[in-house]
Amino acid sequence: QIMKQVPVRFDSKTLHIPAYSVEKLSSMTDTDWNNFLKRVCSLLDSSEKNTGAARSKLNLLYYLCTLAVHKEMASRLISSQLFPTLIQQLRTASNWDIRAKVGRVIGLLALHTSELGENVPVSEAITLLTELIRENFRNSKLKQCLLPALGELLYLIASKEEKGEYPRECWAVPSAAYTVLMRCLREGVRLFHG
Repeated sequence: QIMKQVPVRFDSKTLHIPAYSVEKLSSMTDTDWNNFLKRVCSLLDSSEKNTGAARSKLNLLYYLCTLAVHKEMASRLISSQLFPTLIQQLRTASNWDIRAKVGRVIGLLALHTSELGENVPVSEAITLLTELIRENFRNSKLKQCLLPALGELLYLIASKEEKGEYPRECWAVPSAAYTVLMRCLREGVRLFHG
């Protein structure tokens, strides 16, 4: 069962950072780009103790979704400090909506990136997504949010390895990831026929 994703819209008035266009971000100096990323990461790292804070974090994630669909931007973002910050949010966010949107950003980055440095912690993201799906296996809504991200990361690694860009050890994929994926597919087929 594939859940149709709703179109992404963010509210620039409540974003807490300037809603720069891809063109503007692409033409930034290294210093301005790093400052922009630092602000994004610190906003993501802040705790979402109240509804307003959670809403503003979701708004920021929606903005990141609009950036992640551009090849050059996806490549820059996945190789930046943003990716480890997203993994951390996936691990610690108390709000499941935020975890689901973080998963969506990760999936979009994996889908649209054209370059992937070997220092990008892809294996860590795969391990964490696998654990979250396994721990919440009966939560089909959450599974439908996290499975695409897991699939995109696995596909990204496979395509890089196929091109011989990196040695196989660079991104170790835990066997549990395949087990969980196969189990989801089996269950999905059963749901579809049932």
